[in-house]
Amino acid sequence: MFMFQTLKASIQTYMTEDQCAFVERAYHYAYAAHDGVKRASGEPYITHPVAVAEILAGMKLDYEAISAALMHDVLEDTDTTHQELADAFNDNVAQLVEGVTKLDKFNFENREQAQAENIRKMLIAMSKDFRVMLIKLADRMHNMRTLDSLRLDKRQRIAQETFEIFTPIANRLGLHYLKNELEELAFKAQNSARYHVLKEAITKARGNRKDFIESICDEISEQLTSMSIDAKVIGREKHLYSLYKKMRKKGCQFHDVMDVYAFRIIVKDLDTCYRVLGQVHHLYQPKLEYFEDYIALPKTNSYQSLHTTLITHQGVNIEIQIRTEDMDAVAKHGIAAHWSYKEGKQSSNISAQLQTRNWFQGLTEQEDNSTNSIVLLENIKQELGKNDIHVLTPQGKIIVLPAFATPVDFAYTLHTNIGHHCIGAKVDNEYSLLSQKLESGQTIEIITAKEPNPSPEWLNFAATHRARNSIRNYLKQLPQTATIPMGRRLLKQALNATNLTDIPQENIDKVIADHHLDGFNHLLHEIGSGKLLSIIIARRLRGNAGELTESHQKQQIRQSAIKGAEDIMLSYANCCKPLPGDQIVAHTSTGKGLVVHVKSCHNVIGFENELGKYIAVEWDMNFMNQYEYSSDLIIQMVNHKAGLAKMFNVIAKSNANVLDLQTTAVTNQIYSINVTLTVINRIHLSRIMRQIKKLTGVKTVKRSSKK
Repeated sequence: MFMFQTLKASIQTYMTEDQCAFVERAYHYAYAAHDGVKRASGEPYITHPVAVAEILAGMKLDYEAISAALMHDVLEDTDTTHQELADAFNDNVAQLVEGVTKLDKFNFENREQAQAENIRKMLIAMSKDFRVMLIKLADRMHNMRTLDSLRLDKRQRIAQETFEIFTPIANRLGLHYLKNELEELAFKAQNSARYHVLKEAITKARGNRKDFIESICDEISEQLTSMSIDAKVIGREKHLYSLYKKMRKKGCQFHDVMDVYAFRIIVKDLDTCYRVLGQVHHLYQPKLEYFEDYIALPKTNSYQSLHTTLITHQGVNIEIQIRTEDMDAVAKHGIAAHWSYKEGKQSSNISAQLQTRNWFQGLTEQEDNSTNSIVLLENIKQELGKNDIHVLTPQGKIIVLPAFATPVDFAYTLHTNIGHHCIGAKVDNEYSLLSQKLESGQTIEIITAKEPNPSPEWLNFAATHRARNSIRNYLKQLPQTATIPMGRRLLKQALNATNLTDIPQENIDKVIADHHLDGFNHLLHEIGSGKLLSIIIARRLRGNAGELTESHQKQQIRQSAIKGAEDIMLSYANCCKPLPGDQIVAHTSTGKGLVVHVKSCHNVIGFENELGKYIAVEWDMNFMNQYEYSSDLIIQMVNHKAGLAKMFNVIAKSNANVLDLQTTAVTNQIYSINVTLTVINRIHLSRIMRQIKKLTGVKTVKRSSKK
């Protein structure tokens, strides 16, 4: 019972006596369920759910969420059923626990598929109730805090998943303090040596920084007091991981980024925010190119603040955020700051919650029932990592869209029927292509027709899941009398100069057989209804026609070394980083166009069974030496003086550049080096690997692909 005391003291500050008793009953239930079980650290297992509940109590979450946090592993780790939990507590608590519970009891082909399904399940549950993800984030937070008891490879895998999935979600929900700690803990787990070096450097520099921060706080406070402005001024150090990111982005040393200081000014009301902005701009020289008004244009997670960068009298850059007390609460706790489950209370920002819920619902909607779960996870990671843009309706309403969004995405965001009836768009009062990428600040007007007019072509550039799903759902309902002519037109466009009559019949028969279709009209119907992409079918029908129909001019302006891809957006998968000379395959992805993978990449295993999604592509060896590509190596080396210097020397002499480097101790004598290089092809990389292997103390050198 002593483990419950700290949590009890916390929840008593905002819960009723009956609610506290409900939570205490959940504690006893969890204690009994996990009795005798130990964590990897050797501690009783119950310490983990209690710690998760304490994190959520710090956010002042309701009694149901705290109770679910205490029991969040009961369904997964014991024989307790959903119904038993619902009978013992209530349906809401059982649903919350079910939403957090993994799918470990199901059989999956591999760990990647299990991860994809787990993430998708949690996001679906969260779209119904935000508390699911708040519990999961608190669970991940405590697991990251106690990661040291796990073996190295597991720590690094969990850290990578945290970076790719959980920190972007925390950011999307506005949980900035939680996001910052997760990033720092994941950085520590992934690159312990660099983390400790940077932390030590920050500690050494802290003394002088503290004096400077206090003097700036005093100067700002005096200026505001002289103008009768009541405000709280807080100075803080940059977070360790944000310093590291800035160092990597700018390619500079620690002392070059430590001259950026951060301050927060908190006031009573909105009007005072702008008064304070004028005063600090009067006090110090502003760098107007770094000014952002997130009060007028809030972020998707409802974050609001004025951001400005100034140069002090000492010539030092300082960053200032100006916000009200309410804005500060949202900045710290995001959705949790204004999410109330108490009867009769209304949220202070319902629109932000609905917007976030709709976004997560769109994120988890599968494009069709056969979507590969691993490809789906890659799409989720991509969507989570996107920056947002803010565009306007002609009436001045702000619409938040992901980067790469087009007028089609804008139309479907307004309403499904507007998207269906869209035939054109004006951007800043000028006619625009529906495929044009939008930018923040633009005003968009959608031109509609009386009859619906969605086209399968839109699937090639629509960036949001909502738009893509709406288009597909509409096209599926069309009769073949409409889809066959549409499919024929799209296929002709994709074939470019090649006529359908010039396609060998055996090529047509093979494509029809591969897709288990009834004939050529069935193929056209599948294209016209959006189930098959015309650009992929066209290349299968042509065989090697891509290189036969290219003009000399197109060869001169080619932007990639892939045959027949001169008219398509192209990107190279970060999971396997293909190089000219590798056997490759490609699939389409929202915002990235055709994504090229190495055929052996774990993310495209079984592609032969999903011919509607993948296309075999080839390198054009005429362009083999014209472009640079990034590639990863893992090197195990004996820890001796000048070992790294000699390796850098070999790489430099081989006409390659180092983009990134991370070192991890394997034993006291051996450490592992993850290095990202720029090379021109597979032969170039092999030559570098052979030279590194010749160095004294090098044990192994191998090409890496992310798992």
